[in-house]
Amino acid sequence: MDGSSDPNAARKAWLSVLSKAPATDLANLWAKAGYDPAHEVLRAPEIGAVMVRGRAGAVGAPFNLGEMTVTRCSIRLASGEVGHGYVQGRDKNHATQAALADALMQTADAKDVDASIIAPLRKAAERRCATRAAKAAATKVDFFTMVRGED
Repeated sequence: MDGSSDPNAARKAWLSVLSKAPATDLANLWAKAGYDPAHEVLRAPEIGAVMVRGRAGAVGAPFNLGEMTVTRCSIRLASGEVGHGYVQGRDKNHATQAALADALMQTADAKDVDASIIAPLRKAAERRCATRAAKAAATKVDFFTMVRGED
């Protein structure tokens, strides 16, 4: 299913940005924005593991690659919106801030939250991706076949 026909595509996108962002980047943007919404904790931040699955050549039969540590948290804003945060690693604050940002993105403040937190995190991720691609491109070897004149 493509993103345009998925009504949850926007939420999936911002949750992806929040979960993949370095914890320090999110914490700095969160502090700078000054958000402190009234909320209740539905699921306190807890650390666990998830099984990572892979496929050989991206098309083969799935196999269990191993486990990865994750932290999850769920909150409800005083206005009723529920937010979830799932992040790689053991950072409870990162999971809590991701859950709060998710909930705030479902409110009338979504444009402000997007401008102050989500968009800067997305741009930083794009820069990291471009830097990684440039480093990989620098190691690319172009092989060619020389024509020998023999038939």
